[in-house]
Amino acid sequence: MRRLQEDSANFKWWVFGTIAIGTFISVISHASVLVALPTIAEHFQAPLSTIQWVIISETLAIAVLLLPMGRLGDLVGRRRIYLIGFNVFILAAALAGFSRWINLPTLLVAKVGQGVGSAMIQGNAVAMILSAFPERERGKALGSNLSVVGLGAIIGPALGGILVSIWGWQAVFLVNIPTGLFTIAATFIVLGGSQVGTVTEPAERLRFDWLGAVLSGAALLLLLLLVGNGHQLGWTSNVVIVGALGFLAIFSGFVWWELRTEAPMLDLRLFRSKLVTLGIAAGWISFLGTSATRFMMPFYLQAVLGMSPRDMGLLMIPPALCLVVLGPVSGRLSDHFGWRKFTLGGLALSASASFILAAWLSENFPVGWIVVMLMLQSAGTGLFHSPNSSSIMSAVDRSRYGVISALTNLTRNSANIVSIALATTIVVTVMGLRGVEPSLQAVSPGVSGAFILGLRWAFGLMGCILLLGIVISYLKGDRPPPVPRTPRPAAASESSRMVQ
Repeated sequence: MRRLQEDSANFKWWVFGTIAIGTFISVISHASVLVALPTIAEHFQAPLSTIQWVIISETLAIAVLLLPMGRLGDLVGRRRIYLIGFNVFILAAALAGFSRWINLPTLLVAKVGQGVGSAMIQGNAVAMILSAFPERERGKALGSNLSVVGLGAIIGPALGGILVSIWGWQAVFLVNIPTGLFTIAATFIVLGGSQVGTVTEPAERLRFDWLGAVLSGAALLLLLLLVGNGHQLGWTSNVVIVGALGFLAIFSGFVWWELRTEAPMLDLRLFRSKLVTLGIAAGWISFLGTSATRFMMPFYLQAVLGMSPRDMGLLMIPPALCLVVLGPVSGRLSDHFGWRKFTLGGLALSASASFILAAWLSENFPVGWIVVMLMLQSAGTGLFHSPNSSSIMSAVDRSRYGVISALTNLTRNSANIVSIALATTIVVTVMGLRGVEPSLQAVSPGVSGAFILGLRWAFGLMGCILLLGIVISYLKGDRPPPVPRTPRPAAASESSRMVQ
């Protein structure tokens, strides 16, 4: 029965549906916690600067462990690491939910644990989906997965608000227990006897690069901490300078080791491929140029336009729907028409939105146009992401899908952090030069002029960054045209049909 199901045309969608449930739960969990932060701060009587580590600790754990967990999945089986990750995720969610009766440090430890589990899930989920789809449908698979992520981003805040209002903030963690157990059961039922997610690496290379994992994790942790706190510490402070030198030393050691070890965690020779190198660069630039908009807009909408959190949440639904709809569409079309036109078009849409905001954003900018600009930028992301990821995967052997899919996730996460830090630095610097307290928390109608000017400079820079992404995507090239089939003699064709 299992064999028939795996050989059927629908089996790939059974795999996708099973993994999509896990992805959906992971995204909803993160988005719902954001809504619960004010209530958590009130419960523990802690300032926002401390409570924000509920999110930061998980994000850092994911970023540091994505590459090692993706590589580990390639070596010992992606399904195994994926399932272990969900068990870790559930246990950490239970600890977070019961931390209400313990203390805040317990909650932070639990969120680190959820980050560990999420890294194991995210580092292998996409690779398992791609393993179930034929190469000619790679874009379709990636686009459909992007749609699931977008849908989770829409439902997460609304669900979080409902859970917090009815059962309290601990409910956003405890709800992960039954949903996670359901996902584990579904994974066993659908994938239990299949080859999806099993070991694909040659036996002679089944060694995990522990030193590479430590070096990459340390370099990433140091980099993200520096970027995330540089505007507060001062970019020319001794702490930042020493940290930057430490990052360069650790990163250099990582590159040196990966080029010399026989079984590297991340085979840097893969970057000899133009599709991999330029695809990763374009992907990083895409998120670098767009993530700051989603972070900054709530400050503008609430502090300048005086909108309520509920109304802001409603405004974010149309942009998210653009991502849900266009992700699968661009993925499917890129399978047939190539990558370039979609990656270039997507980046052009996002850049246009940034330049329009940079030119005309003001205290009286119509809310409707804000929604249109956010939709335009989300549409650009939806058009770009799936074809670009498909182009990267096309240059990689299936045995490396885990570590490369983890690398693309890491690209997104790190670019998000750098984008927010860069935009925040620009905005608070402009506010300081205008004689206003250089802090986003100080934004109010009385100082909105300096804040908006800083936003316009930030959006202008983001647009220029996206133009650079357009150049890189153009240089990356496009899918080569299919080789025309040579007509076969009638007799040969008939013989082939008989064999089939």
